[in-house]
Amino acid sequence: MNNNSIMDLSILQLSIAYIFVIMMLIIFKSRGIRREKQILIASTRMTLQLTIMGYILMFVFRNPSWWLTSLMIIVMISFAIYNSIKRVKIKMSRELKTIIAFSLGLGSLLTATFFILVVLNVRPWFNPQYFIPISGMIVGNSMTGIALGANKLCSDFEDKRIEIENSLMLGASPLAATKEIVNNAFDNAILPTMNNMLTMGIVSLPGMMTGQILSGTFPLTAIKYQIGILLAILGSTAVSTVLFVTLGYRTFFTKDNRLK
Repeated sequence: MNNNSIMDLSILQLSIAYIFVIMMLIIFKSRGIRREKQILIASTRMTLQLTIMGYILMFVFRNPSWWLTSLMIIVMISFAIYNSIKRVKIKMSRELKTIIAFSLGLGSLLTATFFILVVLNVRPWFNPQYFIPISGMIVGNSMTGIALGANKLCSDFEDKRIEIENSLMLGASPLAATKEIVNNAFDNAILPTMNNMLTMGIVSLPGMMTGQILSGTFPLTAIKYQIGILLAILGSTAVSTVLFVTLGYRTFFTKDNRLK
């Protein structure tokens, strides 16, 4: 396959695709579900954000530099941290929010850097063609994992408060009293990634692989990249989440090991 086989979408063709948004609006309206405003906002934001990002990436790709690539990664991680915290429905302490930021930033950045420098052996390291899209996928999935883990951790601490206090009164340490809660939070965070991997290639073709094939990449090359990315996503989600639950559970206790 060569680049001459790539099909470009015209503005008219892309506009026709918005018929699916209209279809959703009709379905929700007919069933009396008041989601019209959210659907319109989501569709508009998605379009604007991706269009703006497209122009930014065109500029960065044409002017590759370490500081531009680093700035893009910092912005992505910052928005991921903000969205992770926003997705947690239960009020969190400032200390726990700081741990979310630390865990997400460190876990995703370490994984992305290792994958790009060691697995892909990209030179120079700041090559935006590789670093930005790969880091984006890794950061995005780590964000989802952290949000799921944080929700589970906070809700379980609320629901099982009496059980934890009873365990502490019987002499258990905070670590022992909350081991099951911490493990459940980690499991809840990693499960979607595991389920996604189980059905990959049979039920669905992932977006990155589909995009590469549509752009003319040989299918087996696209598959190898996709396997590597999925393993990196799994590693990043695991590292970020295990950092969060390991450090985060302590924020629910005082220095003398009493439940706050």
